[in-house]
Amino acid sequence: MKNVEHPTIYRKDYRVPPFIVESISLIFQLQDDHTDVFATTRFRKNPDAGEEGDQLFLNGEDLELLWIRCNSDELAANMYQVNEKGLSLTAPGDSFTLEIATRIRPDANTLLEGLYRSNGNYCTQCEAEGFRKITYYIDRPDILAPFTTRIEGNKSNCPVMLSNGNKVDEGELEDGRHYAVWHDPFPKPSYLFALVAGDLRYIEDFFTTKSGRNICLRIYVEERNITKCDHAMLSLKKAMRWDEEVYGLEYDLDIFMIVAVDDFNMGAMENKGLNVFNSKYVLALPETATDNDYLGIEGVVAHEYFHNWTGNRVTCRDWFQLSLKEGLTVFRDQEFSADMNSRPVQRIDDVRILRTGQFREDSGPMAHPVRPDSYVEINNFYTSTVYNKGAEVIRMMHTLLGAEGFRKGMDLYFARHDGQAVTCDDFVASMADANDYDLDQFTRWYSQSGTPVIEVSEHFDSEKEEYSLNLKQSCPPTPGQPEKKPFHLPVAIGLLDQDGKDIRITDDDTLVLELKEAEETFVFYGIEQKPVVSFLRNFSAPVRVKPFQSQEELAFLMAHDSDLYNRCEAAFQLAEQVIFAALEALQAGGQPVLDDQYLTAVSANISGGQNDKALLGQALQLPSETYLAGQMTVIDPDNLHAARNFVKRELAGRLIDKFTALYLENDEAEYQLTPEAMGKRSLKNIALDYLMAIDAPPQEIIDRCLAQYETAKNMTDVVSALQIIANSELDVREEILGDFYELWRNDPLVMDKWLIIQATSKRQDTLDEVKRLMSHPVFSMKNPNKVRSLVGAFCAMNHVRFHDHKGLGYAFLADRIIELNTINPQIGARMVSPFTTWKKYDGERQHMMRDQLERIVNTENLSGDIFEIVKKSL
Repeated sequence: MKNVEHPTIYRKDYRVPPFIVESISLIFQLQDDHTDVFATTRFRKNPDAGEEGDQLFLNGEDLELLWIRCNSDELAANMYQVNEKGLSLTAPGDSFTLEIATRIRPDANTLLEGLYRSNGNYCTQCEAEGFRKITYYIDRPDILAPFTTRIEGNKSNCPVMLSNGNKVDEGELEDGRHYAVWHDPFPKPSYLFALVAGDLRYIEDFFTTKSGRNICLRIYVEERNITKCDHAMLSLKKAMRWDEEVYGLEYDLDIFMIVAVDDFNMGAMENKGLNVFNSKYVLALPETATDNDYLGIEGVVAHEYFHNWTGNRVTCRDWFQLSLKEGLTVFRDQEFSADMNSRPVQRIDDVRILRTGQFREDSGPMAHPVRPDSYVEINNFYTSTVYNKGAEVIRMMHTLLGAEGFRKGMDLYFARHDGQAVTCDDFVASMADANDYDLDQFTRWYSQSGTPVIEVSEHFDSEKEEYSLNLKQSCPPTPGQPEKKPFHLPVAIGLLDQDGKDIRITDDDTLVLELKEAEETFVFYGIEQKPVVSFLRNFSAPVRVKPFQSQEELAFLMAHDSDLYNRCEAAFQLAEQVIFAALEALQAGGQPVLDDQYLTAVSANISGGQNDKALLGQALQLPSETYLAGQMTVIDPDNLHAARNFVKRELAGRLIDKFTALYLENDEAEYQLTPEAMGKRSLKNIALDYLMAIDAPPQEIIDRCLAQYETAKNMTDVVSALQIIANSELDVREEILGDFYELWRNDPLVMDKWLIIQATSKRQDTLDEVKRLMSHPVFSMKNPNKVRSLVGAFCAMNHVRFHDHKGLGYAFLADRIIELNTINPQIGARMVSPFTTWKKYDGERQHMMRDQLERIVNTENLSGDIFEIVKKSL
């Protein structure tokens, strides 16, 4: 193996920092081909560190050191040591000041970490460890200090110069240059530092806090995008008001800024007072953005704003505690979105993401606890487990303690820890102490990996009028954890009588059972007839439930359950059963037959569920191939694809009149951005997708699809039609794809949609099309959005074509990962994900995927990001 050494970092090795930073002042001199950074940092020994010696180590990578001074005296070269990881020296006393000058080259920075340029504008990304690419510093999250930042640049190409906090000075310099000084009074870790400079425009609004302070709100974008910011601004104001109303949390600076950039590794970054966003999560107009884009912007803007308290004011002691801020803030943004839109639909979407991504992660080589015990490269732990499962852990505490108890815990958390870097244990302790509630066993959710499995058995005694539920929990082995102790599981249930009405088993219709043992039985008295159990309402715990209900009971729940999440869940489970039955028939060489009971249930659902359009749309969507693959012991991509297509095609053909009526009833000419209108568009486009799935659809349906593409005035309807057309064999397919390109070629975000649509087409020639698009003018391997839209979409979202039996998709992905290793290894590492479950496929596919993983791991100078995931996969 031809790799540099990649050491493992362990949580158990955490030590408090030997030095504390009292303040840091930065001067950035932006030049055309380089930037000089002058850092003045005041250090003092940490009294909590004990006898740690006098050696000070400052992280620093890819830096050109110009000079270093200590207490104003320049240090000779023999007074400090520099290597590729940083700079070390002997501290001159208990308190001292270092001045360090470094030179960096933002234009050459394709990693998009530290300071880099995007479309000529300067931008930073410092989480997790990007600040060490700017200057030498103790780059760890438990070093908090107030920052003062002075930026100097040319007025011509950098008329706007921004950093954290409030602007305290600005002025003119010689030779057409100027400066701006920003001061952030709130101590923060270096990962929250931000700098943006360039030729930008802004929209401005104001928000009055509950205490009467007037906050200036600005969103900065390139001039061509200035008309696309209104929705992001509205979302920001909604989030600020919601955080005050629900958690009593008020914004603390005089100004809050968002900047949108096209080249960004993440979705967005919560830098204190200066959030930097991938433009995907800021820019929107009805003609360029879909309903999902609008919802995404609202959720991400809220998420980053909420970090001001859950992440910035109270931050992580170390990176193993990442879910302290991310799991908590994901939960908060989910609840915000639920309040702004449809609560059951939001929950369905959140659980779908969890099951498709996180459950898959939990069952593979990258399985890790919500609070990991070790890592090689921290960038690899920005995972669905840390974010989405972490949010579910927070949600379970909310379920156990109730909304009022959870708020009490949050209040205590901020009262204890404002301005500190703390741990997940500190958060749980605040919840437990505020409510006098024992959460000791619950903390296993932070330390044990894997998805628990619940096995359910029922017993009804008509003579005693007793109904009992026996629940067994287990958790499969995961890397490094062969055996698991029982989790503390909140299991929300309801009981329905034969008329579909809730049986009162508590003051509410839903009862939360607390399952703490490996096996427990819960008995309900005074039950006159055998009920139908509505199990795990609102998905009250992130678990798998072994199927235990008949198709009759699932159809009954589809029609009657008062828990709207579970009503949709019953439809989902029923569809899963039907698809797997078709899969078994195909694998046996037979011809599948669609179950009449399922057909009747779907038909009844369409007839009876017209009031909540968005919810009906969710209930009609079949489980994705990626999700279904995760439920299989040995994955069979071809037959799985055929089975799902069979069910979709049969439903569409036999319910053609109902789907046609659905389309017509929900086809509205007037565009509105309301939950009701979005629900109608969703339902209409799901109906059209079904109708076009019919074998040789009638010309009338084809014409309707083509007309929707040609006449729709909003991107939601245009893209929905275009996706269907791109997935078809229609003669006009290439012409329409070309037409869309000509219309939108100058809009990068719309071109991302164009790439995704082609990359996810299920046509036989999709990989050839993807390879051709690699050399298309709109594509660039240096832009993460483009890589995700073409390479990522094909390999992660097009299950049947990526896993083609010839293995060409595997070779294609390996080539791209090796290429990204020298451009942007962080993005390259994220592309490895489709390979991580290679052991779940048939022997031939396993062999081909393993060969590609071996080829990647033997690449010269393989980055730690990619090495860690590939090595664990192997």
